[in-house]
Amino acid sequence: MQDFRGKVAFITGGGSGAGLGQAKVFAEAGCKVVIADIRKQALMAAMDYFKTKNHAVHAIELDITDRNAFERAADETEKVFGTVQLLFNTAGVSQFGPIEKSTFDDWDWQIGVNYGGVLNGVKTFAPRMIAHGQGGHIVNTASMSAFNASSIAGIYSVSKFAVRALSEAFRDALAKYNIGVSCLCPMNINTEIADSVKTRPAKYKSTGFDTDEREIAALREIYAHGMDPEELARHVMEGIKKNAAYIIPYPEARQPIINSIKKIVADILPADPVAPAPDQAAMQKGMEAMRAWRDVRQEIEKEEQQKFDKEMAERARS
Repeated sequence: MQDFRGKVAFITGGGSGAGLGQAKVFAEAGCKVVIADIRKQALMAAMDYFKTKNHAVHAIELDITDRNAFERAADETEKVFGTVQLLFNTAGVSQFGPIEKSTFDDWDWQIGVNYGGVLNGVKTFAPRMIAHGQGGHIVNTASMSAFNASSIAGIYSVSKFAVRALSEAFRDALAKYNIGVSCLCPMNINTEIADSVKTRPAKYKSTGFDTDEREIAALREIYAHGMDPEELARHVMEGIKKNAAYIIPYPEARQPIINSIKKIVADILPADPVAPAPDQAAMQKGMEAMRAWRDVRQEIEKEEQQKFDKEMAERARS
């Protein structure tokens, strides 16, 4: 995708931070933008900004863990602006603490938002994007924590590893529909994510972490020195133009990722020169079985595509 004029973009977490940065940059590029956020006050403040601009922007209050609400938001978006070509799954939360002290509520909240919210977004909009046949692009926000996990941010890391895997899987699946998928992996961003713990629902009140205003204030100071959200959004735009699998606009991220990969490679079992030679016949049979499965899978996918094409043709005639 090279021209963004007239495209419809749906952005979660659009009330502030990285999501709002995306809304500003893509609205300026001519997109019709829907900003979705669970925080009504953040949406109101964002809309106050857009009222001073000549941009087409619409706000929807949305809990991204609510799948039915996501469907309603998609319906509202199509009613207001039409079909969506750009999906930004940007909303996220974090709360840090010793992973061994975490509760199930700690897991359910962060996994539900950071991974579940992205899954809900893709599963809500990807079928609609396929059906309208106009192509498009999906950007899922993970993190550098998707490459390097730490115990103090363990739940957050797990959720971001999952977003990374989801993005790679859907990138492979949606390419044939001319829908690109990019995984955005930021390092530090100047956002309000330090305050995200204040949006934690009461139903997840049981926690093994001690978080108070001292830690929140310290985190705010860290994030204040991060990349400006609009600068990050401009990198995202370039990543979409290139159909990049990963968007990581931080040169300093290169070595940590290399180090992470080196750890994995170092633990791969080396070839043993004194071990018995592999059973070539068994290996050959295994490869033949794999090829046979692939043939079956391709035939099934061909039938599914023919069925889909037929349904689309019938829908167009009606």
